[in-house]
Amino acid sequence: MDHPWLLDMLRVRIDDRACLHLSRQWLKAGMLETDGQVVHPETGTPQGGTVSPVLATVYLPYALDLWFENVVKPPGRGEALRCRDADDWVCAFRLQEDAERFVRGFPNRLEQFNLQVAPEKTPLRRFSRFHPSTKRRFTFLGFAFFWMPDRHGVPRVMRRTARKKLHAACQRLTEWIKPHRHLPGRAFFQRLHARRRGHSNDAGVRGNSRSLNRFCHWAMDWTFTWLNRRGGKQRSDTWAQFPHVLDRVKRARPRITEVPRRRVFA
Repeated sequence: MDHPWLLDMLRVRIDDRACLHLSRQWLKAGMLETDGQVVHPETGTPQGGTVSPVLATVYLPYALDLWFENVVKPPGRGEALRCRDADDWVCAFRLQEDAERFVRGFPNRLEQFNLQVAPEKTPLRRFSRFHPSTKRRFTFLGFAFFWMPDRHGVPRVMRRTARKKLHAACQRLTEWIKPHRHLPGRAFFQRLHARRRGHSNDAGVRGNSRSLNRFCHWAMDWTFTWLNRRGGKQRSDTWAQFPHVLDRVKRARPRITEVPRRRVFA
């Protein structure tokens, strides 16, 4: 992101010089390189900084949202939708010609704000209920979206945890189990269940029960493996005894936490 552009956008809503000066300092924060030198960037936001998502939310409404609503949608022949969260976004078009026109004009729009399109992250894909398939999918905010018939045969948009996100969550849980397996049994399982509940709160959307069960089975498999290694070669429990142990500690079962929307009738 271009710093002069971003500061001008902030001045539209903010008239506090101290806040603008602090924003400028955030943007110019130095980065320590491997050779010991401190580099002050001229573009972009601090990688991993807490303010970066906020600044991206300020920048993209001018670079993307206004252009999409005022230039892209009016001449289109079909319906066009846009969904954005910070710097992650996805656009949907009813007609292919409108989507292709958007793809052709989007790079020129970004060049006006000193931005570039990442081709590997900006694909054009067909996503229609008339061609339901798990192969026609896209990933957005850590979830894979795809069309699939429900139990009544009606095509619906399904969601499940993206493979990379699920694999990373399983790896983080395994890395936590190894150094904490020395804890007393009840204390260990209380902390383990807290992490599992946190995962369910984040990924517990409707239609994602299979991914939640995979995460649960992964957690139990590695818990059984590492708890039996803390006592030497002799196993402390067997697979037949382990379910009874989990019942005593009141294990947290995977569940859907998404609240369905209520229909309001006038």
